[in-house]
Amino acid sequence: MIVPPLAAYLTIPGFSDIIATTGVDVIGYTFLFGVLWGIGGLTYGLGVRYLGVSLGSSIILGLCMVFGALIPAIYYDFNAMEGKDTFSMMIGSGWGQTILLGLLICVAGIVVSGRAGMMKEKELSTSGTDPHGAAVKSEYKFGLGMFVSIVSGVLSACFNFGLEAGQSMANVANEFWVASHAGEGEFLYRNNVVYVVLLWGGLTTNLVWCLILNARNKSFGDYTNQRAPLFKNYLFSALAGTTWFLQFFFYGMGESKLGNGPSSWILHMAFIILVANLWGLLLKEWKGVSSKTSGTIIAGIIIIILSVLVVGYGNGLH
Repeated sequence: MIVPPLAAYLTIPGFSDIIATTGVDVIGYTFLFGVLWGIGGLTYGLGVRYLGVSLGSSIILGLCMVFGALIPAIYYDFNAMEGKDTFSMMIGSGWGQTILLGLLICVAGIVVSGRAGMMKEKELSTSGTDPHGAAVKSEYKFGLGMFVSIVSGVLSACFNFGLEAGQSMANVANEFWVASHAGEGEFLYRNNVVYVVLLWGGLTTNLVWCLILNARNKSFGDYTNQRAPLFKNYLFSALAGTTWFLQFFFYGMGESKLGNGPSSWILHMAFIILVANLWGLLLKEWKGVSSKTSGTIIAGIIIIILSVLVVGYGNGLH
């Protein structure tokens, strides 16, 4: 609610005027995709709950990456727009085929990482405790988990759809900046104006759901409970929210240079998966597993790194 408008205020003079003069249809679609993306985020937790962290995350993030990368390109095949890459252009060109190859390699890396996670969960469930000594609890429900994970993966891709829907706002911000900074290239922060509308859509979903849970659990009083460390709770929540937003802030900067095509989204999702797996290794989440399981997760990480290099090379050919 606070950080996206603040970021836009600090980087885009008159951002509120851009939003105010944008058509209702653009604002509506951008906001709607934000709402759907918020639902995808909520159902992510359920997918992980019913399938386990590794399998659930692999399915959700894999679908999010594939749908987020390809659906806009397919859409532009039927609704051509200047400066937008279509799926036909991708499959008919060397650079596009290279990016699609990188996408397939990344999907393979996700599958291998998911397999490693399933191996780990099986081994830990046999021992009865996780690497930190806590008891392992399982609510494994394959059918329900698969359904929820598919819904989450598809809806999570709506973030990229929202960026596409709101590109006219980013283009206006870019035009204003280029007019006053001739010869300095494209505007690095142009997507920040889109985030205001898009992330408020996500905020709406999460706010409504939190209020429902507060009412159901009769927990409204927790926000002012003096027996709780309120200052620390609010401080760390604010820090977490700000840090979380920064992923989009920097993604917007990178996208302004790469272009909001499949390569930007693939690289973004690949690094999320890659860094999550690396943190798992550093935090010793894989401690105590067999050498076969350790080798499998390392192989998954290497494959994802390879996919990043292939996509980057393909984008360089464009």
